[in-house]
Amino acid sequence: MFLVTGATGGLGRRIVRLLRQREEPVRAFVRLASPYSELEQRGAEIHIGDLLRGQDLHRACQGVQYVISAHGSNERSGGNAEEIDYQANIELIDQAKVSGVKHFVFISVLGVDRGYEDAPVFKAKWAVEKYLQASGLNHTILRPSGFASNLLPLAERFRQTGIYLLIGDPQNRSSIVSTDDLAKIAVDSVSVEGARNQIFAVGGPEILKRGEVPQILSRIFNREPILLNPPLLAFDGLRGAIGLFSPALRTSLGTLRTLLANEFFCSIGEIEQLESVFNLKMESLENFLRRYLGI
Repeated sequence: MFLVTGATGGLGRRIVRLLRQREEPVRAFVRLASPYSELEQRGAEIHIGDLLRGQDLHRACQGVQYVISAHGSNERSGGNAEEIDYQANIELIDQAKVSGVKHFVFISVLGVDRGYEDAPVFKAKWAVEKYLQASGLNHTILRPSGFASNLLPLAERFRQTGIYLLIGDPQNRSSIVSTDDLAKIAVDSVSVEGARNQIFAVGGPEILKRGEVPQILSRIFNREPILLNPPLLAFDGLRGAIGLFSPALRTSLGTLRTLLANEFFCSIGEIEQLESVFNLKMESLENFLRRYLGI
């Protein structure tokens, strides 16, 4: 039995789908208000609970051999990184140990080890990584770059308007990863011997400048992009104004600022190692977008 947290998120949903395609038993940890009907229809066991309640995590881990932690906080959900990204994972690791879980897969983030003090999610995930490594559990830590699926709403907006919003330096580089590839790697981590107790940077096969993304969309939709490129200072001004009314949201936005201000890409060697260990060819961003956009 697999337990997947964050099961209705962009990554978690794909993990559950893949497990059910392989006819693996999976327990999807979801919130009561989340859209989980698709997962239920696919045959997943639905566990409704709160990640911040130890008894809910305890029940969720009963009879589980493998845990994939794919949940996370974000600004849209109003999530608190200290609670969701740190405390919930620490409790989940402890419950996994008590329940005799054989392998724990943790979805971290690329650059987590760089010491970004203004990024609550990075700080939380870095602390969880160290806790998991010291836990004695067999584990795999995956550090993905940006998810390709996060670009789908921007792509749909581009389809309708031709507008692409790019905040900050368009020369900053990234290795945007196919969310489907990441889901496959997460699932395979529990059975691939070379993944045991290892950390992997996970990115797509290309190192792209952020300014190249609208050019990819231009090719896909055969239209010239209207690029809106406000400087990072504009984001800082908005964040400062928000902080006057909501200091907690200002703090949370530090993670987004870190993502906008820095480069997050994998080396060629890291991608080659990933493809070798997991026996797959990483999908390009353009191919991912064409598949999902039906083009």
